Amino acid sequence: MATKKKTASPAARPVYKSPASLLPWFGIALLVILFDQVTKLTVERSFFYGETRPITGFFNLIKVYNPGAAFSFLGDAGGWQRYFFTGIAIVAVGFILYLMKKHASQRLFCFALALIMGGAIGNVIDRLAYGHVIDFLDFYWKGVGHFPAFNIADIGISVGAVLFIVDELRRVNKS
Repeated sequence: MATKKKTASPAARPVYKSPASLLPWFGIALLVILFDQVTKLTVERSFFYGETRPITGFFNLIKVYNPGAAFSFLGDAGGWQRYFFTGIAIVAVGFILYLMKKHASQRLFCFALALIMGGAIGNVIDRLAYGHVIDFLDFYWKGVGHFPAFNIADIGISVGAVLFIVDELRRVNKS
């Protein structure tokens, strides 16, 4: 009598994600890092510190340094914040890699995390190379004031955070 080999149902099989499934997300993060570093290098070589070049009635290019975090948080803390924020970013990138591997099939989720990771790495490169982050995008509203200057890495982090929230809201609405 022939015996049938029992196979587990597809739902019962463990799902193993191959590293190849993360490659598109690494590519997106790499694009953010490259665009961020090229623009920062261009500003670093083309501007004097504090130099402003008006572009429109609400936008300037400016060269400023941020030794702190967002909005210059802890910018005047004496230098220890360089290593503190670098450490936080490295831990965050490690956690992002874990989440991407665990949820590799969730495209919007991984896209958001890739943007955040690329931005975090872009700013870590600055902290390690210069001791500060190079910011150069200056938006303002006449009579109201200037928004704190930022860079492409910050855009990646911000857009990634918004997409992360959108993804979570979509997921909550589905259940």
